[in-house]
Amino acid sequence: MSDAQAGPAAHDEHSVGPHGATDDHGAEHGHDDHGHAHGSEALGPLDPMAWGAGALGIALGLVVAFCMVLATSA
Repeated sequence: MSDAQAGPAAHDEHSVGPHGATDDHGAEHGHDDHGHAHGSEALGPLDPMAWGAGALGIALGLVVAFCMVLATSA
């Protein structure tokens, strides 16, 4: 029987309890269960060179795909 069929009683003690409870699994191990960062960390500025390189890579990939379609449709 899967966990979804067995219900909440089938889960171990680490997965039972409200989100953010002090007896939650994450608090005792120094991390939270959902991968959230501790405290607020500001994001850095946008990197236009990196975004441009990514857009150029996508555009070049589309050009190659278009050439493949032209070559195989003849």
